Amino acid sequence: MSKRVLITGASGFIGKQLVKDLVLNGYDVVGINFQNQVDFRHNNLKIVTLDLLDFAAVKDFIQSNRFENLIHLAWYGDKKCHSHNINIEWVGASLNLLKYFKENSGKKILFAGSISEYDFEYGYFKEDLTPLDNKSLYGQSKAALFNVARTYCGQNEIDFKWARIFNLYGQFERPERLMPYVITSMLKGEDVKVSPCTKYQDYLYLKDVSKAIVKFFESDVQGAVNICSGEPVQLKTIVEKIKELTNFSGNILYGAIPAGFEDPVVVGNCLKLKNEVKWTPEYSLDDGLTECVEWWRGQINV
Repeated sequence: MSKRVLITGASGFIGKQLVKDLVLNGYDVVGINFQNQVDFRHNNLKIVTLDLLDFAAVKDFIQSNRFENLIHLAWYGDKKCHSHNINIEWVGASLNLLKYFKENSGKKILFAGSISEYDFEYGYFKEDLTPLDNKSLYGQSKAALFNVARTYCGQNEIDFKWARIFNLYGQFERPERLMPYVITSMLKGEDVKVSPCTKYQDYLYLKDVSKAIVKFFESDVQGAVNICSGEPVQLKTIVEKIKELTNFSGNILYGAIPAGFEDPVVVGNCLKLKNEVKWTPEYSLDDGLTECVEWWRGQINV
C-alpha cells in the first residue's frame, strides 16, 4: 500500500507531533490545517488549508487528490468543547470526509477517538466491553461517529482503526490545562491554585501517543484500541513531581478551585495496545514531565 497519507488536524496538539513522526517513518504527508500553523518543514510534507465544515470544498479536494490512507484528527477543541453544539457538525463533517475518501480510492483510515466516549462511572475502560455512554455531547458525538464509521468501513472493505486516546500532556498543550499551568506558575514563582487533586487519571506523554498512533496505523489491528498507559496516577503526584523538577518553594493551594470532574478514577486497559499492536511507552512520567518543564522554561524565558 502507498505511504502517502492525508492527515487532518495537522496543526493541532497531537497533529504537530504526528506529522513529524509520519515523515520520519518514510511517509509522504499531506496535512490539513485551518487555524494554526505547522512549524515543521520537510520535502515530504505538504500543508494545505481547508475548512472541513465546508462539505463542497472537502469533496473537491478529495476528488482532485485521491488518497489511499487517511488519519482524521481534526475536531473542535476550544472552550466548552465537551458541551458545545458544534460537536454534531463535526460528526457530519467526519462522515462527509469518509464518504468522499471511500469514493476516491480510500483503503485505510484511522480516526482519533476519545476516552470521553466511555461511561465514566465504570472507572476502568476496556474496548468492546465498557459501555460508550458518556454524559457529554462530545463523548456521545464521538461514539456515534465510531459506530457509523465502523459499519460503513466494514461494508465497503476499508481498513478501520479507531485510536481511543486517553489523557495526554506535552509541548504546545493549552496553557490553562493542569500541567502547563502548574509548570509555568512554579517557574515564575507564583502561588499554584489547584483542585484537591485527589483524582486518579491515565496519562501518556505526547511523543508516546504519536508513536502509538503510527504503530497502530501500520499494524493489522482493526477496530478500537485504547491509547493509554494503563497506569492510574493521582493528580497530586503530578503536581508534586513538577514541584521537584522546578525546585519550587512557594505555595501550592490545594482545593483553591473545584475539581474539574467528579469521577475518582479514570484508567484504561492497555492490553490490546501492548499485545496486539505490540507497542509500549518509551517515556516514564518523570521523563515526560522533565522535557515539558524544560520546554516551558524556554517558552517563558526563565
